[in-house]
Amino acid sequence: MLAIRGLKVSIEGPASTKVTAGKKEILKGIDLEVGSGEIHVLMGPNGSGKSTLAQVIAGAPQFKVQSLKFKFEGRDLMKLTPDKRARLGIFLAFQHPVEIPGVSVFNVLRRAKQSNGKSAIPLYNSVARKKKIYSPLATIDVGGARILRQELVGYLRDLKLSEDFLSRSLNEGFSGGEKKRSEILQMMALAPKLVILDEIDSGLDVDGLKTVTSAINQFTTKNPRSSILIITHYARILRYLKPDFVHIMMDGIIVKSGSMKLARQIEERGYEVLNDERLKTNANVIASEARFASEARRAKQSKSMSFSRMRESDSESSSE
Repeated sequence: MLAIRGLKVSIEGPASTKVTAGKKEILKGIDLEVGSGEIHVLMGPNGSGKSTLAQVIAGAPQFKVQSLKFKFEGRDLMKLTPDKRARLGIFLAFQHPVEIPGVSVFNVLRRAKQSNGKSAIPLYNSVARKKKIYSPLATIDVGGARILRQELVGYLRDLKLSEDFLSRSLNEGFSGGEKKRSEILQMMALAPKLVILDEIDSGLDVDGLKTVTSAINQFTTKNPRSSILIITHYARILRYLKPDFVHIMMDGIIVKSGSMKLARQIEERGYEVLNDERLKTNANVIASEARFASEARRAKQSKSMSFSRMRESDSESSSE
């Protein structure tokens, strides 16, 4: 589904987060493949480039992107704007959702479903037909809106949110937990093919985390071909989810991939364990390269000395 090879990313405009401020190259050669129906977890310390990768996949314009391969379902993402990527089925749940005063949660989801063609709501009503208004922004039929509302109310129950949540302005005055549940509500309603959850567990208490992960598990059951990339610092969310792969990112590179055992190792011993391994590996590589260079120099010197002796021997033979 998602195939990335040799992805390098640098800041072109203003830094999008505090951890990227002052950095030039953020991602330094990412290789990642996410298959249909798979759950991947990307872990790493602050400033390692996890959120940058999420934003780049979604199409954030402030980054300069270079990649040997950057495709989603065979389509080259380098050529697609964020809205086109969204229509293809790429969904990013933001780490820090933006408040949109005056625009209700219901209207956001209604327009989004109309835009991607998944809505059961007609795009225009009888009044719009008479006026020949064939726009997704035309007033919709009340019956269609009722169908959508019933669907959303079911998702709200799963997220332990009241029905009046749909009437509130998107993220305005929301608590941290409500913002996270709002992002999950959008995921459930839109049913994207690739879901990227950027630190969806941050700001959630134990009960909130259980509710959100339960909704994620319901989503994967209902949408078995959809894939999820979960970005997190901590392994606690994995107590309630079962990922297929765990990746560790440090300093703009995925340094190790594995199973749940890798996440448990990080939880018990921290990221410095992998950093120490990297340093040892780099030291061994440097030492090996140094030995190879030294042996190559000695071989070259030996060959040169042998050649000199041969020339001296030939010269002595000639003089005789």
